[in-house]
Amino acid sequence: VTLFEISTPELTARVLDYGATVQALLVTDQDGKTVDVVLGHDTIEGYETHDGYLGACVGRVANRIGGAEFTLNGKMYPLAKNDGQNHLHGGLRGFDKYVWDAEILEDGVKFSRVSPDMEEGYPGNLAVSVTYRVENGALVIMYDAKSDRDTLCNLTNHSYFNLAGGGTALAHELRINAESFTENDENCLPTGRLIPVAGTPFDFRAAKPVGRDIGADDGQLAIGHGYDHNFALSGRDAAELYSPESGVAMNITTDMPGVQLYTANFLERIPGKRGALMEPHGAVCLETQEFPDAVHHADFPSPVLRAGAAYHRETELTFDVR
Repeated sequence: VTLFEISTPELTARVLDYGATVQALLVTDQDGKTVDVVLGHDTIEGYETHDGYLGACVGRVANRIGGAEFTLNGKMYPLAKNDGQNHLHGGLRGFDKYVWDAEILEDGVKFSRVSPDMEEGYPGNLAVSVTYRVENGALVIMYDAKSDRDTLCNLTNHSYFNLAGGGTALAHELRINAESFTENDENCLPTGRLIPVAGTPFDFRAAKPVGRDIGADDGQLAIGHGYDHNFALSGRDAAELYSPESGVAMNITTDMPGVQLYTANFLERIPGKRGALMEPHGAVCLETQEFPDAVHHADFPSPVLRAGAAYHRETELTFDVR
């Protein structure tokens, strides 16, 4: 396993070929100190043994597929049940558990692999790549894929952000450019209904502390023990996260239709980088994505990738200090 460092004066990204993983993002805070704003591990054993998907590329289909099966072109494809009765983040061995081929670019690294036909139950040989590039204070992530059979494809990066470098993330201020979110059932699966955020704890249209409403008496929050929901984005300007403690801000732009807000509700209390103890609510995940379980909801943007068609998605994380 190899670690690659991509650096500019404003931002340093350290990425692994194992899982096409973002291992570290180093920025300078308001006091001139270097802050690592993502959780992770110092050893490869941490990534091999921990199931939190810290910083990894998640696929072939990120998030949940209800009933661990789907039907495509009249054929039913069973999948691994690794989240109760559901399928999560690509299965028992998703894209996060493979060593990818690496190509060094002038301003980044391109990771590639071929997911063979029927890997984890998905049809088609899928040639997939994830490219990480650093431009000044921005990390640009590009996902590309092509399959020789009709299949499903929904790729994301599962970084856990703490813009203060440690401690709770509940004081982070968050804005999400979304008028609605997908309602979850008791298994954190979308019901198919979009709920307006107005008047709910899910209204992040104006920035507010992540923890302000997380303990509200709300059935949706009770299901996930906090936020674990997909927001239907209103445009490329997806979200902004800010730490008043460090002064570091992160703006997210994307061409994906949704973003999953996950407040690390079940993060294990185990040592992370530099021995720091990770803890629930110690980070915020903002996973740009297709909608969860979209294959079972005709009204959602389709996750189907047709044979020979090009899948291309981009997400950009821009860091600055206020």
